[in-house]
Amino acid sequence: MSASANSSDSSAPREIVSVVVGTAGHIDHGKSSLVRRLTGIDPDRLQEEQAREMTIDLGFAPFHLPDGRRVGLIDVPGHERFVKNMVAGATGIDLVVLVVAADDGVMPQTREHLEILTLLGVEAGMVAITKIDLPGVDDELVEILELELEDLLEGTFLAGAPIRALDSLSGRGFEAFQQTLFSLIEARAEAREAARGGAYRQPIQRVFSARGFGTILTGVPLSGEVAPGDKVEVITSTAVLPGRVRGLQAYGATVERARAGHSTAVNVADVDFKQVHRGDTIAAPGVFRAHPMFEARLELLASQSKPLEQRQLVRVHVGTAEVLGEVVLLDQQTLAPGERGLCQLRLRQPVVAAAGDRFVVRRHSPMETLGGGTILAPSRWRLKPFKGFVLQRLAREEAALDDAGRALTLQLDGLGAAARVDQIAKAVQSPKPEVEALLAELLAAKAVVEVSGGKGQPRYLSEAGFQAACAKLTDALEAYHTAHPLRDGLARLELRAQAKLEDGTLKAALEELLAAGEVVERAPGYARAGFEVQLDEPGEALAAALVARLAEERFTPPTREQLLDELTPEELSLDAAGDLLQTLCDRETLVGVGDELVLHPERYAEAVSALRDLASAGPFTASAFRAAIDSNRRYVIPLLEHFDAVGLTKRQGDTRVLAE
Repeated sequence: MSASANSSDSSAPREIVSVVVGTAGHIDHGKSSLVRRLTGIDPDRLQEEQAREMTIDLGFAPFHLPDGRRVGLIDVPGHERFVKNMVAGATGIDLVVLVVAADDGVMPQTREHLEILTLLGVEAGMVAITKIDLPGVDDELVEILELELEDLLEGTFLAGAPIRALDSLSGRGFEAFQQTLFSLIEARAEAREAARGGAYRQPIQRVFSARGFGTILTGVPLSGEVAPGDKVEVITSTAVLPGRVRGLQAYGATVERARAGHSTAVNVADVDFKQVHRGDTIAAPGVFRAHPMFEARLELLASQSKPLEQRQLVRVHVGTAEVLGEVVLLDQQTLAPGERGLCQLRLRQPVVAAAGDRFVVRRHSPMETLGGGTILAPSRWRLKPFKGFVLQRLAREEAALDDAGRALTLQLDGLGAAARVDQIAKAVQSPKPEVEALLAELLAAKAVVEVSGGKGQPRYLSEAGFQAACAKLTDALEAYHTAHPLRDGLARLELRAQAKLEDGTLKAALEELLAAGEVVERAPGYARAGFEVQLDEPGEALAAALVARLAEERFTPPTREQLLDELTPEELSLDAAGDLLQTLCDRETLVGVGDELVLHPERYAEAVSALRDLASAGPFTASAFRAAIDSNRRYVIPLLEHFDAVGLTKRQGDTRVLAE
């Protein structure tokens, strides 16, 4: 099903090494010839490329290590007009061979490719000096070129890297080059194997349809793995297309699983190839989404002659995508050559990118590489420059790039509420099993807190988020005590509303604060430890008057409003008097009945006794109860509804019986 199916090796390799080798360098410096010598495959797959004898788009070819393991190689174009294809191909490269022709030496695209590879975070590689058998090339010229290259590479990831001279046509020097390359691959494979993980994500480099198979999407997975039968999503700038993996090939051979670091062709069912383009992404379902804005750390190349201006229009290359956008500098007004700064990338169309992804920015016109950097996070809002809290958050995002635990807790804080595992997995763009394992570690380290309260799926907060929830709760209580100094406490439902906490978070925070002695349970709910209602002389007088007044009444007492209008002294507001009346009810000094009525406890006990006597003869009506306590309907109905609410009685049509 692959594009190179006509040259595929029918014998399956024992193993594919999770390292992708890339070639880079100036046009006509012998990259494709070196690839042919190394792999036996012509990477120039397009007729136009073969006619021009130059690489225009990406070429893919595998080769074998001495033990039979297979390694993938990407040959990128060297011409300045096709640098965007070079950047697309460099995404996923683990180890680079920088190719420099002995007769030409260092040329413009040699320098630009080296800058781009550095910006994209490539960390290992070597240099191949080619065409050493051309007329006019001798050992002295090669030695001079080696010295020039050492100067060029100083301060880059290739500083001190091996330099090997060879001729791809005659084969002179090729064996030494090959042995060096193999050694570098072995060293890189071990480091790369430990780093591969996360949810499956593959930027798409090529899209085509193969007869009998359907849509084929190729590229190098950046994370995770995929197998036939897996559900996937193809994420474009405008849609998310669900699909299913029908089959896989890696380097021309059918495989049962493709992993990060394998140049892979994915046969996808249920997705029309005409809807997909280079720059789109195929990924595990429900994890990744395209975003139009990203927070990033950007570096302007020291070779630039002018600073980068605020909101400058650029071409942004990330993954295999190339989109127009503008750079909003957040910590400075302009970015000088060789300097680094925090920024927001505002793109004209959404792309998929994850924290830690590298990107390149090129001038809109004329097209030249300006710089690049690292994606920190997608943005939900347009950010304004020089905002301290924004810069602090971006600094935390940057510090979390190489710390999975810190990244998870940072995302938890960003969600703004306790989150389920599936929500966290989507936020950190990792598979649920990996997130569950990491959460277990963080719980043991007390870096996260489970706040589900045993209900439904577990929910989690970071330790900082949990402490913030506790602070919200105590602040809500403090504010309530200040506003209502004559109330003993705050009911749970009202406390939840005031603190704006979910029920599970409220429960966990209350348990924490009760255990620490910072909060106490007190009717009608909770209070800050140490808080007590302090009654002054007018308050004491009102409390005594309320109790005495209601003791005089039987079952036709004044309403709450009438009581307060009658008894509140001038020194107290009606609101404060109402709080005091409710406190007397909370303490059971008085008994609240519905929203309007209050009874003395002795009268309440008499009403309960009369009700029990009446109910002992069987179901009774409201009229019968009214006669039993010598009251009227205005008071009897609220009292009976109160008895229903507290579970003393229950209705049966127009009558009631004891619920006990």
